[in-house]
Amino acid sequence: MLPRYQRITRSGEFSAVLRGGRGVSRRAGGPLVVVHRRDFEATESSEPTRSPRVGFVVSKAVGNSVVRHRVTRQLRALMASRMESLPAGAGIVVRAQPDAASADFGHLSTELDRCLDKVAGE
Repeated sequence: MLPRYQRITRSGEFSAVLRGGRGVSRRAGGPLVVVHRRDFEATESSEPTRSPRVGFVVSKAVGNSVVRHRVTRQLRALMASRMESLPAGAGIVVRAQPDAASADFGHLSTELDRCLDKVAGE
């Protein structure tokens, strides 16, 4: 489970990461997930340590409630183990694609790593 200070919970923060706004915004996607990244400035961050924060978007296109929650739990577990490697002040939103519902944990992990590497390297 991610602590509250590492989660994006407000709609304004989701919008800022997904739609860009001020600052540098990056996006990388594949058949299973799309990863959006935006680096927040110190004034925009609610946490004084500016730790990286992550949010998840899993729409009804992925599946019913049971499937959506399973995909969210898998993505949350994958991101929890990767939080230390993210830069301070980074806002990450992971958006699941419909094919994520039928993907196994290993493929989801590989795809997430590939997308995270892309948004970090740009």
